Amino acid sequence: MATSFIQSGEAVEFAAPYAVASGAGALIGAIFGVAQTTLGNGERGAFQLCGVWELAKNSAEAWTEGAKIYWDNTNKRCTTTASGNTLIGVATEAAANPSSVGRVRLGIVA
Repeated sequence: MATSFIQSGEAVEFAAPYAVASGAGALIGAIFGVAQTTLGNGERGAFQLCGVWELAKNSAEAWTEGAKIYWDNTNKRCTTTASGNTLIGVATEAAANPSSVGRVRLGIVA
């Protein structure tokens, strides 16, 4: 029986668009993922595309549960600012101002 199924897609291998640490986020084209290992620029590795992750955030922002979270690719961190950024998920809990990390449920895809 022929099938076209390839994989579940929870984690997919991509070339890193820049050096990225294990557990840090990266925007690969229109797809956002969290690196499973530390990768150099152009190095291929697995990126997790779903789940809840503690990620770097704009420390000057306060987040509320359920807030839309965007990726600021210039500063390589999460933000609630939509303009010029890519929607990647929602906050799963409040994050204070100041705080350098916030919890994000991934799942918004191109």
